[in-house]
Amino acid sequence: MYGKKSFGTVLRGLRQRGRLTMEELAEASGVSVRAIGDMERGRSLVPQRRTVVALAEGLGLTDDEREALLTTARAARPTPAGEMAGTVVPPRLVGDFTGREPELALLREAAERDPADGEASVWVVSGPPGCGKTTLALKAAADLAERFPDGCFVVDLHGVDGPVDTGEALLKLLKALGVSDRRLAQEDQEGRAGLLRALLGDRRCLVVLDNARDEGQVRALLPGDGRSLVLVTSRRPLTGLEDVDRLPLSEMAQEEAVDLLRRILGAERADAEAAAVARVAELCGRLPLALRVAANWLTVRSGWTVDHLVRRLADEERRLGALAAGDVRVEAAFELSYRQLTGQAARMLRLLSLVPGPDMTAAYGAALTATDVFEAEDVMEELVEAGLLQATFTGRYQLHDLLRLFARARLSREGEPGEWEAADDRLRTWLLETAVVAGRWYKPEYGAPPSSWRGLVPLDSAEEARAWLQSEAPSWLAALRGAAQRGEHTRVVETAHAMEWFVNLWVHWGHWPEVFRLAGEAATALDDPYMQAFHLNVYSWSLSCESRYGEAVERAREGRECARRARNTAQEASALALAAWALSELGEVRKAADTSLSAIGLYEETDDRAGWLGAMFTHGTSLRLLGRAEEALIQHQRIITFLDAPDCPVGGHLADMYRANTTGALGRGHAVLRRWREAADHLRDAVAQSHRIGIPHIEGSTLLYLGEALIELGEAEEARSCLLQVVAFGDAVDGKDLKAAQKLLDTLPAE
Repeated sequence: MYGKKSFGTVLRGLRQRGRLTMEELAEASGVSVRAIGDMERGRSLVPQRRTVVALAEGLGLTDDEREALLTTARAARPTPAGEMAGTVVPPRLVGDFTGREPELALLREAAERDPADGEASVWVVSGPPGCGKTTLALKAAADLAERFPDGCFVVDLHGVDGPVDTGEALLKLLKALGVSDRRLAQEDQEGRAGLLRALLGDRRCLVVLDNARDEGQVRALLPGDGRSLVLVTSRRPLTGLEDVDRLPLSEMAQEEAVDLLRRILGAERADAEAAAVARVAELCGRLPLALRVAANWLTVRSGWTVDHLVRRLADEERRLGALAAGDVRVEAAFELSYRQLTGQAARMLRLLSLVPGPDMTAAYGAALTATDVFEAEDVMEELVEAGLLQATFTGRYQLHDLLRLFARARLSREGEPGEWEAADDRLRTWLLETAVVAGRWYKPEYGAPPSSWRGLVPLDSAEEARAWLQSEAPSWLAALRGAAQRGEHTRVVETAHAMEWFVNLWVHWGHWPEVFRLAGEAATALDDPYMQAFHLNVYSWSLSCESRYGEAVERAREGRECARRARNTAQEASALALAAWALSELGEVRKAADTSLSAIGLYEETDDRAGWLGAMFTHGTSLRLLGRAEEALIQHQRIITFLDAPDCPVGGHLADMYRANTTGALGRGHAVLRRWREAADHLRDAVAQSHRIGIPHIEGSTLLYLGEALIELGEAEEARSCLLQVVAFGDAVDGKDLKAAQKLLDTLPAE
């Protein structure tokens, strides 16, 4: 119908025939004025079918005229880039692509911006080997291609296996964009870079620069402005590039990883062994490349059960070797990046495989390599740049599980004789020595570290010490286990002994029974009855914190026997006080009252006033449980009076803790006597005190009792607020308190 006229000429003729301005056609079709002008002037490639249909509707064409316009568009469309140049390929579809919805949404948003704003968009998609950077970029390109009427191009820059020269990449793209050889011959590399910027600025293209080695390889390939979208994938974050958006990738979420396996294996087979499929996802570290290799193994070996693969992957020494299918090997993907490291960085990666926790700081690298923190941080940042170590938003580093196995295998294979053992010993020594110094902040006889102490981390306050002990707990606990296995009994005993009073700030950690069990066993090996008594007593305390009261009574009995052998009255009194607490929880309240009274008597023979306060508190609680609330109030008030004395020998953290506990106990005593106003006043004070010193389990239980008192006073809204705060604490408070708070909330009238 339109002969051999160009698409732009035909479009202009149809618009003029309909007596429409470009603005009117833009409004009728939804296609921008600039895009219509570029098409009519031949400055852009022919649009995709969807755009042509929109133009036809805006022009009011008949069905035959619309089909003729589509035919003209198809005829005018150039040969696909991959065929035309033989070097730049269009994006391929990814049939079983799974997950990554937030990342795709960001790229869709970038593609949907108004082409008329004239701002090019460059995104750097970075992450470790095998995390699916290329797959994500190709999926995005396939989904978004129709939004870029001037073409979609993919260039593999081979960044880790024989990088493509920037000049060669320029030629590939310029040829794909239709630049003649004659014009290319007239320009040097700088001129070609300028020509590419001009073309990408003038047209609306989508370009994927895949597998970039570094900033220098891609800088000349990026547009300065314009309407194009460029996606750069790299194992490195390419931090030297300016005015780019960044999209860091890591492993998939567990749900996404399972879904990917399910799509490759088929729903029926995957669902038949759902637990084993989930375990495969975990053993693959949820890394897309590893997941695909594992799934391919199962599809080729249809006689295998998924559980059979689980058993193969469970062996850490064989796991990386098992994750290979044909010419695709997970280990090979890591090896490419590893070969590019400096010797210093390669050694650091090997040694970081010894870190026992899920993440680390630069201090770990310093301890492992016997360097200072700043030097270690510089080397670890090189690993981040290489995509082999991940930097988190909290300033910590993470080594993917499969990369850890890779690095450990290299340590075994390439490390100097004895290097593994020496580095492991340095790390274990540093972790446990630092734990001792941090824990002693809370022991009255120690406090701040001595001026001679030089550590890799600052511990200049009790708050810093607490933060370190909690954030590094997985690692120092693993180091403690390692010391116990190696028979380093003195080190185990010393570490646990330093935690004596810190434990009260982190009651529900869940690992204190193990810590003090290991310490008790170490003390037994050292044949030190005092340390045996001490650690058995704290072990008893930790068991009571987990509601294992029967075991707590038994450990306290053993602790008392050891204390007698050591002739240590304070530890004997401690054993009695701890047994009394467990007995009261078991309902043996009379026995608990008598036992705590005996503990008080023994403590009064010593100068251990902190222990005496604990026994006094337990005795007062026992009296309240016996129905002797007035006597209990007197007992607890004695504690407050003792703490208020100007010459009180107990101060600092311990005094604050006892004051918060005892003020709450006074509130509970008044509540038993139904003196609700007095109860609420004391409980409010106790909440404020426990909040100030950061004891969430005490704050949570006190809020619960305050909520009960406020309900009795008819102050439902404040009660609701208190109970909601308890629920918000979650696992930081006792599970019984959580249930009680929720039950009370359910009784309150709706807001």
